[in-house]
Formats: sequence, structure tokens, C-alpha cells
Amino acid sequence: MCGGFVVFKTIESGLIEGATFCPSPNYNNRPAPVTIDLLVIHNISLPPGQYNNNYIRQFFTNQLDPSDHPYFAEISSLKVSAHLLIDRQGEVFQFVHFNKRAWHAGESAFLGQQNCNDFSIGIELEGTDHQPYEVIQYQQLAKITQALMNYYPAISLDRIVGHSDIAPARKTDPGPAFDWKYFKHLLKKNGL
Repeated sequence: MCGGFVVFKTIESGLIEGATFCPSPNYNNRPAPVTIDLLVIHNISLPPGQYNNNYIRQFFTNQLDPSDHPYFAEISSLKVSAHLLIDRQGEVFQFVHFNKRAWHAGESAFLGQQNCNDFSIGIELEGTDHQPYEVIQYQQLAKITQALMNYYPAISLDRIVGHSDIAPARKTDPGPAFDWKYFKHLLKKNGL
């Protein structure tokens, strides 16, 4: 399925229509009560700088074989996930229901509120800090963001951030290659 032809409008039972669901064991319940009001954009590539393989999905579902690449021996024991991944072709994979807490942000804070995993949704783009993202990734991200903002109205434009914004001492993604201006242009074009 080419994600470019999917309209991401419906979120039902914590899943977004049009995404391939690959359930991750790396999640838990959000604290109650909580308002989901932050969207965090990340990047990932496995091995670093390499694309178009299944390693990210394996990593988020604890199926990464450490013998497949030397870098994997360093990370295969980590238990991490994101809610969504948008690959280089624009295909979208969901790993954790939105109403659950995915383990994507780590030690983090936004406007003085600690533990961003508690109240955020994490979206990974297949990419690196310094290589341009694909146009289809921006298009998919904008469509998904619109659906999320409609479903979770506490997510406003000023509450869409990069991982580097909530963990600046540890993280740099989505990096200087991410074109925030273009992304926000797409959101405005979609009526946000």
C-alpha cells in the first residue's frame, strides 16, 4: 500500500485508519487523568543513515537481531517505541494505541511539565538529522497531524515539537534537515 493515497481522518479505539498496525510490547498506561496535548516529531534510521529495510519495525517490536549489524548489539536490549513511523515512501506504521503511553521521549520536559511520554504522541520519520526528508513524509505527517489535532483538540500548533525541544541535552532530532516552515505550510494548506 502506498501511504500517499490514504486519507488519515479516522481515529478509532486509539488507532489511525490507513496505518499498518505492528503492535509493540513497549508501552504502558498513561497516568490518569491526563490530557493528550503534545505531538513530538523524531527521526530514526537503522543502521544509522540506511533506509528501506525492516529494522525499525523490528526494533520497536523487540525483534531486532543483534548479529545483523554491529550497531544493533548496542541497542537491541533497549525497550523503546513510538506511536507511529512514517517511512521514506510515506507508508505509515502504528506501534502503540494513542491512548497508551509509548516509550519515545525518555527523560523530557515541555513548559515545565516532566515526563512527556505521559501526555504526548510520538511520530518517527525514517531519516537523519542532516539528510532531507521526502516530500511524501511531510505530506503524510501533515495529514496525520490534522487528524490528531481534530481528535485531540488540546494539541495546538504551538504544541508540536521536535524531540530536541523536549530533551535538548540528549537529543537533536528531527534535526536541521527537518523543514518546519514547509511542514507548517502544509498544515495551513490543510486548514490548520
